[in-house]
Amino acid sequence: MSRIAIIEENALMRSLLMEWLTAEGYRVIAVDRTPRNTPAPADLVVVDVYMPRDAGLERLHRVRRAYPHASIIAISGQFTPGLAHTGATAETLGVDALIAKPFDRKTLLHAVQSIVGPPPPDRAADAQAQRTKRASR
Repeated sequence: MSRIAIIEENALMRSLLMEWLTAEGYRVIAVDRTPRNTPAPADLVVVDVYMPRDAGLERLHRVRRAYPHASIIAISGQFTPGLAHTGATAETLGVDALIAKPFDRKTLLHAVQSIVGPPPPDRAADAQAQRTKRASR
């Protein structure tokens, strides 16, 4: 089962990313800074690379050290909108995909699914049941 870590200092953005991914059935953990100790294991890390007090490339190097076997999606308001999701820039940064902020749920889910695939059917079904239940209230 894919576990996704979100590293985002902005609490609102972190909550939104968690909501979008858990609503689809993914297992998500979120932290506001790059872990200094041994982090919870993750198969994919979604990380904001331009944050106060942290240079983007140094942040990516720390993430790679903390999660050596995980794939990485870098998100940033400094990426050019429409920048290729993967390709030369992603390769240069040492990440699997890039997403320019602002972005929508569909863009995030496409990037996540292209890397780790869809959530397991049982978790996706549980997430769908929860959405239906909330919608009926």
